[in-house]
Amino acid sequence: MTAQDRTGGLPGYAGHFEEPEGYLDFARYGPPSRDVLDATAQALADSARATHSTVDDLMRAEPRAREAAARLAGTDPGHIVLLPNTSTGLFHAAFGITGGTVLVPSGEFPSNRYPWQRAAELGRAVPRLLEPDQRGLITPDTVRDALTGPGAGDVVAVALSAVDFRTGHRADLAAIREVIGDRLLVVDAIQGFGVADLPWQAADVVVTGGQKWLRAGWGTGFAALSDRALERLEPVLTGWTGVEDAGLFDDREHPPAAGAQRWSITNLSPVTAAAFAAALELVERSGVPAIEEHITTRVAQLIDTVLACGGEVLSPVAPEQRAGIVSFRIPGTDPRLVAKALHGYEVTPTVRADSLRLSAHASTPLAAVDRVHAALASLR
Repeated sequence: MTAQDRTGGLPGYAGHFEEPEGYLDFARYGPPSRDVLDATAQALADSARATHSTVDDLMRAEPRAREAAARLAGTDPGHIVLLPNTSTGLFHAAFGITGGTVLVPSGEFPSNRYPWQRAAELGRAVPRLLEPDQRGLITPDTVRDALTGPGAGDVVAVALSAVDFRTGHRADLAAIREVIGDRLLVVDAIQGFGVADLPWQAADVVVTGGQKWLRAGWGTGFAALSDRALERLEPVLTGWTGVEDAGLFDDREHPPAAGAQRWSITNLSPVTAAAFAAALELVERSGVPAIEEHITTRVAQLIDTVLACGGEVLSPVAPEQRAGIVSFRIPGTDPRLVAKALHGYEVTPTVRADSLRLSAHASTPLAAVDRVHAALASLR
């Protein structure tokens, strides 16, 4: 198999990784690259030989990661703050809204439900479920329908996932932006950032963790805030590193920083910042469109394979409506038995109570599709 065959138009990319060829669980966790492993090892090694300059040197990884994140998000570093995970950013957003209703899709991943519920318990934003259409999708029309009738004037924000964790359906962020007008748009980007070329600038808050598709490991992530978000969201959770003159210890309460840094609570690990910077820069060098093109090809092949083996695909079939996830079931067959068959062919899926999920990345070889076909065919 040549590099071209393995990477589907992205020669050299797969050489940065070493996951087994049947690994198809990137929507749950993305094994990091050698670049990330090397950056982590180097940062730890430097910290073990600390001198008077070591801490300051290690801390330079954070602005480097912010700059890379800003370029990928289509903004500037002043609108970016590093965070340890997606949930931290969503809690910042939820607690920052001082009143009104926030539309949150039913069936959202719990990390995008609990922050709004906790905010409501504190008398801040009140969540209202946004029901999907008959296909189970959140579309501009479903948002528009929710913004008509009684209570529509109380809606101050819409919070949703850029890519649905169950089906891989991608939200039309640009069209939803037009529908909601001047309201805040809060986007959980963890299932799409770095692999789906979406208009992130349409959102006011973009939050993602780096452990899935960005392949940076746990404890990495960031938020991108628009000027509208900085103006309207109160920095309720601002810590000592999120204020002006953070290095001046004068026993006074300093005002929040002017930009997104106001969402900082304390210093993050410079080791994870170095890992995150390495991961983001690899995405930049490879290019999101090229990564997305390869994933689109593999997902189409996986869908064809599932259908050919008698499976029912739960993800959108149209390429423009989906990202890297293929959810499916085999009618009449327990998902646990399907998972056992896949494991027998060294395929790693996500196993749900009623379905399975396959998620391919730009390092996924064609051989992974062959393994899936052999596993599903063995069930007949």
